[in-house]
Amino acid sequence: MNDESSKESGQGRLLAHSYDGIEEYDSPMPRWWVWTFWATFWFSLAYLFHYWAGNGESVLDSYTAEVAVVREREAKLALAEQVSEESLGKLVVDGTSLQAGAAVFQARCASCHLERAQGSIGPNLTDDSWIHGSRLVDIYETVNGGVLAKGMPAWGRQLSPSELRTVVAFVGSVRGTNVPGKAPEGTPNAVKAP
Repeated sequence: MNDESSKESGQGRLLAHSYDGIEEYDSPMPRWWVWTFWATFWFSLAYLFHYWAGNGESVLDSYTAEVAVVREREAKLALAEQVSEESLGKLVVDGTSLQAGAAVFQARCASCHLERAQGSIGPNLTDDSWIHGSRLVDIYETVNGGVLAKGMPAWGRQLSPSELRTVVAFVGSVRGTNVPGKAPEGTPNAVKAP
């Protein structure tokens, strides 16, 4: 077969060598395949530059931002709900609420319970023994109404409802962490931090 007939049949040109009687044709790739290859190559370079060397947001960063938005919405809904174990539990798992609660705790509660809630004048809030109950609703009632016989003011009169709930969430989050401090007081409880 000569070069003219091979071009007409679409097989490409015949190469000059053969192996065991087998002849090889030089058939170029179809144009659409070559263009697809180069398009994916240039796209991969642009992708690499944008996400690795540039300022593109990774999938993990995007997911983390979305989770933060969802948790913030849940926390706002929890603040609008009636006070219950479930609504306070939503605040315990919300990082923003815990940060706000930690700030309120440091400003208002650390003078008696110390900065890590290990207890000084007030009891240790990180152990498993509680005087007035360790459920979140129990903690809420104690903080809201105070314990005047022991010198704890009724914080419900001084804090906004959101501050009150976030500080309760913070105290609930440190339950069972057992920071060394004041000896346990009250009765041991099985309730652990979520």
